[in-house]
Amino acid sequence: MAIARFPSIVIDCPDPGALANFYGALLDWKVTASPDWAEVRAENGQCLCFQQVQGYVPPVWPGQELPQQMHLDVVVDDLDAAEAAVLDLGATKHPHQPGTTFRVFLDPAGHPFCLCVS
Repeated sequence: MAIARFPSIVIDCPDPGALANFYGALLDWKVTASPDWAEVRAENGQCLCFQQVQGYVPPVWPGQELPQQMHLDVVVDDLDAAEAAVLDLGATKHPHQPGTTFRVFLDPAGHPFCLCVS
């Protein structure tokens, strides 16, 4: 028997509301925000949380001087269409693209995430 249904992932950032709005638009999930905390939540309860960290320094990928520590893989049907959409939302395409079935981007706070075809 499971103790919990869905884990929440909490991501450090300088502006929780801005990052929640980015991921809320990307995933079409509901956004709730306060000055130092924000969440995006799916109808089934899955949740990403964002906490404000003073002096936040984004990871540097693919190097390990400031390691990424985690990243999100977002499954999409069409890489080209999804790329255009995340760029419109404020993501940046990373210059290092090590694969052909996924693309690496940085969210507005500099966290790496991948768009992956299923």
